[in-house]
Amino acid sequence: MKTKIFNTIALLMLLSFISCTSNNANTKKQATFDYALLKTRNPQLAKLPDWKTIQSKVLEICDRIKNDSNDLKSKLQLAQLYMQEARITGEHPYYYPACLSLLNDVIKRDPENFEAYAYKASVLLSLHHFNEALIVGTKATTLNGYNSFIYGVLCDANVELGNYEEAVKMSDKMQSLRPGLESYSRASYLREIYGDNAGAIEAMKMAYQAGLPSSEEASWAANTLANLYINTGNLMEAESILQRILQQRPSYAFAVNAMGLIEMAKGQFDNAILKFDEASRLMPEVSFYENKAEALKQKGNIKQANELYKTCINMLNEDAQSGHRTEMEKASLFLELGELDEALKYAKIEFDRRPNNIDINHTMAWVYFSKGNFAIAKKHMDKALRMGTKSAKLMTHAAAIEKALGNTNAAEKYFSMAKKINPNLTKLAIQKS
Repeated sequence: MKTKIFNTIALLMLLSFISCTSNNANTKKQATFDYALLKTRNPQLAKLPDWKTIQSKVLEICDRIKNDSNDLKSKLQLAQLYMQEARITGEHPYYYPACLSLLNDVIKRDPENFEAYAYKASVLLSLHHFNEALIVGTKATTLNGYNSFIYGVLCDANVELGNYEEAVKMSDKMQSLRPGLESYSRASYLREIYGDNAGAIEAMKMAYQAGLPSSEEASWAANTLANLYINTGNLMEAESILQRILQQRPSYAFAVNAMGLIEMAKGQFDNAILKFDEASRLMPEVSFYENKAEALKQKGNIKQANELYKTCINMLNEDAQSGHRTEMEKASLFLELGELDEALKYAKIEFDRRPNNIDINHTMAWVYFSKGNFAIAKKHMDKALRMGTKSAKLMTHAAAIEKALGNTNAAEKYFSMAKKINPNLTKLAIQKS
């Protein structure tokens, strides 16, 4: 899956962990262990009904671990709660180092603990350590080959590494073990990669319907479905889905952001900016700021847009200090700023890690096109197109490269495909091209 979870306004590093104590505990008489206290949620997210429950659970688990440092089950439960909290709040740099500390401790004490390896692989995936996630996830399958969760992680890792046929195998294995939201959503993304946008929408509908109504997971699936509709030009259906999400979870930042994308597709840039600002107040997600910068750029406020792109780069630099690999995102931002040498430097770093991934090849193609090296741009674009992915932006960029090479017929073919896929986004993509 795309790891679209980037952060954060201020880095809250977890290099030195805080001692876990109960409010009623006499700390001088109790053993302590290293972990991160729950970070206070912003006021909107604190209104969610799960917040008090999570706080209570964390204190209860901490007390158990303080009384027994070998209580590995409790440490795994705590790591799982941190992973959940990271998803809800976007505070990944705060929680993921804590997760890894707990999971590495469990593995040290119990080298055959399946859950620890499975959760660690998932955290590594979120930090964009894709090859490491694949290795750790594969180790987990030797301990338990009948758990659907780990095959989802392996599916995602293989997608990010560009091993698409292997990703399909992992997705199929996952679905055979436990059909549901998690497996249907993987099938959806793979269909999208293989160019079956209609099939991707159908699979994501199944994922959404399989989720518990109003849960974070179901909201995520619904939001992903809405984005599929946005990317294929069906703004009305996307907006209807997003409104349902926000009725159930008014503080769901990704749905607010997607509303901004709809406004931007309509050319309503001031409305889009308001939505992106609202989403950013709910969650420190870099992509929300990047979307605002794009809206400002479309309005003609180039100076403001560039300042915001620079802010995004600073946020990613802070994020990287917690172990999150952010080179691909930096490449795209430097490309927007017109700093092409920097863009190429970071794109190459990511390309060397995963040369078969279609997204990084797309980025490499556009960097080389922007530098005027059309022949190399085409080589990367051909690799990005090899799976038959039907994306309007991908098609418009392919068209621009073919046009620069004098291949008029090919250019017209790709522009025609882009318009067919998504007339709304094509207009913006052509302007950027």
